[in-house]
Amino acid sequence: MSAVPTLHPPSRLRFAFLGSFAIALVFILGVFASAIYLAEANVRERDLAERTAAVAKLFATKLDKDGHLLHAVVRALMGDDSLAEAFRRADRAALERQGRNLFETLRSDHRVTHLYFTRPDRVNIYRFHDPPLYGDTITRATMLQAAARKAPVHGLELGPLGTLTLRLVVPWRHAGRDLGFVETGEEVKHLIDEIRDSLGVELLVLVDKKVLPAERWLRGQAMMNRSGEWDRYSTHVALAQTAGTVPDAFDDRALYRLRAGERVEIDDRGRAWQAALVPLADAGEHHIGELVLLRDITTLKSTFNRYMAIVALLCLAVAGAVWGVFWISLKRVESVYQRQHELEHRLLHLDTEHRRILQVEKLSALGTMVGGIAHQLNNPLVGVVNMAELAQRDADDPARVREILGDIRRAGEDCRGFVRRMLEFSKVSCFESKPTPLDTLVADTVTLFRQAEPRHLPVDIRMPEPAPVLVVDPILVRHALFNLLLNAAQATSGVAPITIEIERRKDPASGSTSWAVSVLDRGGGIAAEAMDKLFVPFFTTRSDGTGLGLAVVLHVALLHEGHVTAANRPDGGAQFTFWLPADIEVPTPPAAPMARPVPDAGPAPRVVAHTAGVPR
Repeated sequence: MSAVPTLHPPSRLRFAFLGSFAIALVFILGVFASAIYLAEANVRERDLAERTAAVAKLFATKLDKDGHLLHAVVRALMGDDSLAEAFRRADRAALERQGRNLFETLRSDHRVTHLYFTRPDRVNIYRFHDPPLYGDTITRATMLQAAARKAPVHGLELGPLGTLTLRLVVPWRHAGRDLGFVETGEEVKHLIDEIRDSLGVELLVLVDKKVLPAERWLRGQAMMNRSGEWDRYSTHVALAQTAGTVPDAFDDRALYRLRAGERVEIDDRGRAWQAALVPLADAGEHHIGELVLLRDITTLKSTFNRYMAIVALLCLAVAGAVWGVFWISLKRVESVYQRQHELEHRLLHLDTEHRRILQVEKLSALGTMVGGIAHQLNNPLVGVVNMAELAQRDADDPARVREILGDIRRAGEDCRGFVRRMLEFSKVSCFESKPTPLDTLVADTVTLFRQAEPRHLPVDIRMPEPAPVLVVDPILVRHALFNLLLNAAQATSGVAPITIEIERRKDPASGSTSWAVSVLDRGGGIAAEAMDKLFVPFFTTRSDGTGLGLAVVLHVALLHEGHVTAANRPDGGAQFTFWLPADIEVPTPPAAPMARPVPDAGPAPRVVAHTAGVPR
């Protein structure tokens, strides 16, 4: 009897369990906080995208609307006959006299900053905002499009002095003559102010320095009495903005990230901003800069952070309460576990005694297994003895004696092979498979069975033609089939025939096509209480049985990646089916089956070729 092992006191479950529980709670809170933060960031990002789309749409709408308003102003101006006559004569002094008061009114009341009179050949006659500058040929996109279409054209353009202007060019035809073109315009500063008031965002108009030389920008700043920072951005310069000051953190790096399509959030002097941009194109569809949108999200972020802190504190409070409940509960469990500790120690004594009893039972099972092995060897040896008696009786017939000696030799080789297999099975359960014709294997097994079975029961063999050739271990399969035949004979009363049926059909267990080797008897069937124990080693319903026959059959099937099924037949008797996978079949050309002589120990097995199911 082995010694009783020493039990150590139970570990403190509270620390082991609640430590992991605390880590899990911290992880869950982290995931929860991250999910809320990402959701909030996604909402802010989506809102910014919607505002950016709204800015682009509203900017285009206002440009179109102001373009039509400028057109209405020009149409009213073109109704002045004296102005038309001065334009026709290209009289600059008359244009100044007739149009100066009108221009000043338009500039003060309607924000019109530009008014040009240009000849049909696009040579400028008079600029009201800069009279000394004239005589140049205007090649801007709006002028070229108006001249080509002979219709009014308006659009966004960058002026020669670095002003971003909404321009309208209208061809003027008076009294059947083309006088030239009237061009008017307004700066976009008031447009972005209106968008800021409508959508609650700050806007910054940036123009690419590639399309605006520094000297032109400086002249424009001086003309408009403005001051700006040319060197603030390396690639762009600001022409207009709605905010008094642009955040210092919005620098070249932030602008570069925006133009690369990244989401930009900046912090500047305690304020948080989101930035986005809308590309700016002139009337000729040339990219000239960016309209930058800056949204102040300081209040949103502070509110969100406050709510997150409140939620985190509530979660921690709930987690602490749950942790406390678990602490108290596990303390009680520990006390119960401690009381059970001594009981487990006493149970170990019983476990040691139980192991001793199991050792005794194993020895008993070993003796039973030895009896089963003797049973497996005794069956073919009975056939050998019977065939030896036949050889003695037929000693005068050398051919018959040689045939019986061949059967005796095969039975002896099977016994030797079975012993070798049992030795190998005790180690790795290996087997030797090779292409084996089933008709030969079945015929040899039936011959051995009829020599070993004293009643010499008739055996009907049903298999397709030509007989299949399967890659199996013939010795093990013969033993399995012999056991099934012997089992069927023991269940059969009288001289009712036993049927061996071989066919290729669908396996109900796997759903795939397999080879089914069935043994059918006409006995009393299988009792319901024994159905679940048929293949359990050492289970038997006979007083002289070992309970190893069907267990060996199942083991052989499993070695061949198959299985065994048992069922009662509707017309009486039982059916045992040995399933083998179809992929072990060796393709063979059709050939007529060869008859194999069977020793004259009873009626010959009846071979019937068929491919249908089990006859009923």
